[in-house]
Amino acid sequence: MAIFKKTTEKEVAPKAEKKAEKKVKTPAVKVAKLAKKVEKTGDLAGVLVRPHITEKAAILAEKNTYVFEVAKESNKQEIAKAIRAVYGVVPVRVNIINLPSARVFVRGKMGLRTGVRKALVTLKKGDKIEII
Repeated sequence: MAIFKKTTEKEVAPKAEKKAEKKVKTPAVKVAKLAKKVEKTGDLAGVLVRPHITEKAAILAEKNTYVFEVAKESNKQEIAKAIRAVYGVVPVRVNIINLPSARVFVRGKMGLRTGVRKALVTLKKGDKIEII
């Protein structure tokens, strides 16, 4: 009957101690969890470039709509997944705005302002994103 192995008290006690050790959260454990989160969202890491912080974006944030600069090749579904993974909130709506590059004349020289792709992410009432 090798299949049904009997455990003794000596074998049970070390297992309980190991479980107690795992419950203590050290900085190394927190870093490991963050690393797993990044691995899990690996393909979404490049979707959100940065939050777009302007006066108009601050006014929209009061209405639960947040503005982000996103990658040119991203779509609404990827942006929603990235917001859910990074900030832990579920977006209700995602709108995308493509701003084309434009010629500008600054200090006597012609230049080019780069184009930007922005995402307006609307959250449900009560959800918030802490950007600053």
